[in-house]
Amino acid sequence: MFKHLFASMNEMLDEVISQYPSSQGTERRELQEKLRALKAMSDSCIEEWLLFEEKWSMLLSIAGISLNGAGADPLDPEFSGKRTDLFIRGQGYYKLHMFDRAIAEFDELIRLQPDFSLARIYLAMSYLRKGEAGESYLHFQFLSRLTENMQLKAISFNAMGCIQAQLHNMDKACELFNMAYRTDPSSVQPLLDLGVCCEKKGGLQFVFNMSRPAD
Repeated sequence: MFKHLFASMNEMLDEVISQYPSSQGTERRELQEKLRALKAMSDSCIEEWLLFEEKWSMLLSIAGISLNGAGADPLDPEFSGKRTDLFIRGQGYYKLHMFDRAIAEFDELIRLQPDFSLARIYLAMSYLRKGEAGESYLHFQFLSRLTENMQLKAISFNAMGCIQAQLHNMDKACELFNMAYRTDPSSVQPLLDLGVCCEKKGGLQFVFNMSRPAD
């Protein structure tokens, strides 16, 4: 699935990787535009995951399905939380790209339910879509440290890596992508498919020479 989704990005990313170190002026600005386009696609992937997770949780809740055995709670509390008016309004504002209002709703919601990770992801993504990468980074960092859900942890590391890459902090970006890989190897499959990195000795080896892979 990821392979098909990201296939069209491969040529663009290869071009940026090969040309960026020696680029100047107009050429560098054009390459930065391509990086922003790649970042937008990354954001879109996270948003599609949010939509899937929300529908999945709704299905389990309506059907009373448990995947963990009879009598087990069918929903991960980090994802389920309480679908309050705050959540419904925040999600609506987010879908309408009214990110200031979405932030206000989700900020209040996580104040009341600090362990509601799905709401915190929406908050982090709202900040990111608004252009406040620093605030977004703080929330993904918070999630990466406190969540017990490995998928959430890996998604947070990946998002932080993308933000660092956008800031051209490639050493830190590579470190975070390695952390995502070690948490959930499937989480970096898009990077592997794109040829940005390859698996080596339990870590990732990147094709550009801006960073050494983590041991």
